[in-house]
Amino acid sequence: MERKAKTAKESYVVMTELVLPNDTNMFGNLMGGRLMYWMDIAAALAAMKHCAAPVVTASVDNISFENPIKLGNVVHIEARVSRAFNSSMEVHMRVWGEDAIQQYKYKSNEAYYTFVALDPNGKSRPVPQLIPETEEEKFLFEGALRRRQLRLILGGKMKPDDATELKALFQQGLK
Repeated sequence: MERKAKTAKESYVVMTELVLPNDTNMFGNLMGGRLMYWMDIAAALAAMKHCAAPVVTASVDNISFENPIKLGNVVHIEARVSRAFNSSMEVHMRVWGEDAIQQYKYKSNEAYYTFVALDPNGKSRPVPQLIPETEEEKFLFEGALRRRQLRLILGGKMKPDDATELKALFQQGLK
């Protein structure tokens, strides 16, 4: 059954958490594992909104921590689907820390998670395609195919010679 395409804004989720003592390491910073746990939840919610089905995490891309989030600060995780494939969806996330007392927000990190939609029997199922609208959404959408090919190569599911989008990227400079 063909599903109606959706926009990225239809999958938009903001998840907010307060960093409590149990969430921090010995330096008073939010633990990376706790943040990744919260990011997984936010990304799953965005993916479920897009496909209206249960989803499972298929992969997590590189997560670089730009700025630590301190004890007592607020965490805002913004997640939205950046591209849909057959049964999988790439979800782009931005994480912000906020010092609510000093009244300022700062970027903590950015990441991409991939989710697969499941049917009632636990098998993968088709998802609606994504219609990028803004310039940023179009930029993320275009890059998603290259990121997907890289994930598949690193996961041993695609041969480097079959990664046409990645090859085209490197061969542009050879012309």
